[in-house]
Amino acid sequence: MSQALHIISSMATRQVLTDLIADYQKTSGVEVRLESVGGVDAAKRVQADEPFDGVILGSDALDKLIAAGKVAGRTDLVNSPVAVAVKAGAPVPDLGSEDAVRRAVLGARTLSYSTGPSGVALAKLFERWGVMDEIKARIVTPPPGIPVGSLVAKGEVELGFQQLSELINLPGITLAGNLPDDIAIVTTFSGGVDATSKHADAVRALLAYLASPAATDAKRRQGMEPA
Repeated sequence: MSQALHIISSMATRQVLTDLIADYQKTSGVEVRLESVGGVDAAKRVQADEPFDGVILGSDALDKLIAAGKVAGRTDLVNSPVAVAVKAGAPVPDLGSEDAVRRAVLGARTLSYSTGPSGVALAKLFERWGVMDEIKARIVTPPPGIPVGSLVAKGEVELGFQQLSELINLPGITLAGNLPDDIAIVTTFSGGVDATSKHADAVRALLAYLASPAATDAKRRQGMEPA
């Protein structure tokens, strides 16, 4: 194949895909170009028929693109939990229970979460707690493509919620831990073939590799589990 496969993904899977694609290129001889952007932006670009070969997004977003005829097929790749971070050197909040997380949220001067599926789930949790009106003015919405963790590292946000995979290797922060099991937010990231692609078989082969047991160790190094 003379042309590289062009894959678009959300930022949450950027590092694990970078690692796995490097391995895949060595073993398959297929060149792959990965473009990782904010998940909302990625979905809009696919919806607008910008040409790609493969699309890797949160499963809910991918399902909408499949329903719209923009993507074909769905291969589940990883399950990614939401974690909490504070600036390096700051006190680490207790996250041992739902009540403890609620207290940490109410006590934070500023907090931030992504605009992707995990952020939507978190907003619903705050609404269920009945605290959204109280904390709304303290929520910092990250600009498109800017990770929540980087705002935490700069001291612009006191309490940051983001995919563990986007926090795990970030300098300047301390990981407080994942959300406890009773309020855990886990996003499944899945891949499909873009409707504009002329290399559907090559994309399906790549997705099969990304979903295979050979990819498990790389996923776990980045704080994810196989889907």
